Amino acid sequence: MSSTIAWLDDVHDLRLTSEGLEDLSFNTPLLIKGKKQNFSVHLVGIEGENTAKFHVEEPLPLGEELSLHIEGKRFRIYPRNIIRTNWFEQNYTNMDIELGAICTKDETKFRLWAPTATSVKLYINNNIMSLKKYEKGIWQVEIQGDLHGMTYEYELFVNGEVVRAIDPYTKALLANSEKGVVVDLKRLKGFTKIERNYHEISALNDAIIYEIHVRDATISEKSGVREKGKFIGLAETKTTTPNGFSTGISYIKDLGITHVQLLPINDFARVNELEPEESYNWGYDPLFFQVPEGSYSTDVLNPLTRMEECKEMISAFHKEGIGVILDVVFNHVYIREESSFEKIVPGYFFRYDENGEVSNGTGVGNDFATERIMARKFIVDSIAYWLQEYQVDGFRFDLMGSMDVETIKAIEKRCQKEERPIILLGEGWDLPTALRYELKTTPDKAKQLRKVGFFNDLFRDSLKGQLFSDRDLGYVNGGGCFVERLPHLITGSVLDEYGIPFVSEPNQSINYVECHDNHTLWDRLKNTNPTDNEETRKRMHQLATGITLLSQGIPFLHAGQEWFRTKHGDGNSYISGDTVNKLDWEKREVDAENIEFIRKLITIRKKYRVFRLRSKDQIRKQIHFLKVQPPILGIFY
Repeated sequence: MSSTIAWLDDVHDLRLTSEGLEDLSFNTPLLIKGKKQNFSVHLVGIEGENTAKFHVEEPLPLGEELSLHIEGKRFRIYPRNIIRTNWFEQNYTNMDIELGAICTKDETKFRLWAPTATSVKLYINNNIMSLKKYEKGIWQVEIQGDLHGMTYEYELFVNGEVVRAIDPYTKALLANSEKGVVVDLKRLKGFTKIERNYHEISALNDAIIYEIHVRDATISEKSGVREKGKFIGLAETKTTTPNGFSTGISYIKDLGITHVQLLPINDFARVNELEPEESYNWGYDPLFFQVPEGSYSTDVLNPLTRMEECKEMISAFHKEGIGVILDVVFNHVYIREESSFEKIVPGYFFRYDENGEVSNGTGVGNDFATERIMARKFIVDSIAYWLQEYQVDGFRFDLMGSMDVETIKAIEKRCQKEERPIILLGEGWDLPTALRYELKTTPDKAKQLRKVGFFNDLFRDSLKGQLFSDRDLGYVNGGGCFVERLPHLITGSVLDEYGIPFVSEPNQSINYVECHDNHTLWDRLKNTNPTDNEETRKRMHQLATGITLLSQGIPFLHAGQEWFRTKHGDGNSYISGDTVNKLDWEKREVDAENIEFIRKLITIRKKYRVFRLRSKDQIRKQIHFLKVQPPILGIFY
């Protein structure tokens, strides 16, 4: 195997694989040539067949043309593993600088972090401008004039290749993520001051979360919504079925929900934005994190429309007194090799294991390296952007267990700057990612993250059976099995007298029995209890949802759960289409009686503070369990 490239793996380590290296000796003259100066280097030894390791005397400047010279032969030097070292983090990162295209009527500043690139060019409306390199890998150019609405992308020379990449900080896109678009945010239509009605939400466990997908919510022909499947469709009020039953945002308000949690609404893959009706996706294939999804826009050819209509939807929820939580997917990207992160700084933004292989704890081919400084910066900057520009009220972190604790702490700190209460929650599963366990955001770290909620899988599995065993039984469908766990679950899973605490504070337990993932509760009950009649399964379903709503912690409902939502047995409907995923508003009519039952439970929870106690001491003082015959559970408040 021959090569003309020498790879810089650490501040003093250089490796070269090429034919003929076995003839090298410690006396062979060696030299590294740079643009401004030369550097000393000497042979350390031969590693395996045709691979030599060299020692560099002093740190080499990254992002410059460097070459290793051996007896008349010239080998280009490019950074490899060095970009994942502490030395690199200390010398080539900048948490404070604002990145992206910062646009006003008079000028636009383009800033890109690309420390290993040797040149960066800006293509702006087919004109080409060169960026100047500054300290710590920042490239910048300022262009006078009004560039609002112009398309742009970057061309970089990095590791010997010319690549085209869209700015990861872009705020707008052409259809199907073809190019970034410059935006003067001050000229967007949308809210300036939010009409809110948050007097009822004085603490996080006052929240009642309702998980919904923008397209699912209104795509049904019976939804009564004009702009079906769109941001502004979900903003329409006073919509009804043909028989006059409320739908959409009006229905959600009538139910008593305090916060909707939207499945990812940032730009994602697998849906052709020009013909969205031909494909479907939940949104867990992220492309660009600061741009709303184009398939939810009524005019994807206008890059600003999706931004303005997304704001209109959020504003509509706020006017109804409902907060908006975004489901965000910072744990991976759709395709690593095609992402702007990998093109701009190869090897930096993704996690690698000890063998130098790309980590895949998320199961989708890559793990975003949240622990690296500029990766963390991007995440925190994105959170701040959605808080400021779109005025959202919380974030749900997909596969949060693959994210590092320090990044979640930084997010928590940023959110505490807001005057309104910001809800943070996530999946704290311990995933096999290449991150030390003590750094992962798992429930045992709850003491370090007092304002972060964790999905309570013990609560879920105790009530309906172990998730990944389709026939496993729980309390509601197994004749009262696991009744001994209920005192622990109902008291927020925080009191050690009832079990090993799941989290530190009661407002950190996200209680649920159903979400977008896996089978709906109704479909699971059909699997686990096939011989029971429909009425019996409905009673089981009511019991599970009732315990969810009246337990300490934060209750979480999946949209349609209150009317026994079915996905017709599909346990992984992420691309299954509207027929499977749409909210069936006709079924909302059929099961109106159960909806009323759920509405009354929500009213009870909101009316009586005993169901929303703030601390472990309050729970101990006010909740007592009676001695009754199992599987009955007796509670005295």
